[in-house]
Parts: sequence; structure tokens; C-alpha cells
Amino acid sequence: MRTITTLSQIGTILASRRKHLKLSQAEVAERIGLSQNRLSVLESEPDSLTARQLLALLNTLDLELIITERGSEPKGS
Repeated sequence: MRTITTLSQIGTILASRRKHLKLSQAEVAERIGLSQNRLSVLESEPDSLTARQLLALLNTLDLELIITERGSEPKGS
């Protein structure tokens, strides 16, 4: 589990996971209804990433978002 404190970390995690799954930007972008160029921008500059886009990417890349209070342990840890 990773704690994310900056927007750039989100882009890095998304790009890393996409590459781990051996998916191209074009493949992922098509699955979520974006252009390859737009996905490239979101991976490198995630500050304009919408919640809808983030959730679509998480689903496509088989990732999970867990939100907890700072200092608390997520259930199951």
C-alpha cells in the first residue's frame, strides 16, 4: 500500500502500473474514452485529472483507492 501526498505521485503510479501490465497509452486511453495524447498529459501532469478519469484508470489498471484518516490503519492491514 502506498500513501500519496502529491499529485505527481498519482501520475507516476498510474504510468508504472500501465507499463507493468504491458499496456500502451493508446490501449488504456481507448478503454476509458480518451486520446493517447490526453492520457500522456495526465500521466505526466495529473493536476487536471478528474475524479471520473481517476476512477476509470484505477478500474482499467486493476488498482484500488483507499481513503483513511491520517495515522489510522486501513482495515485488513
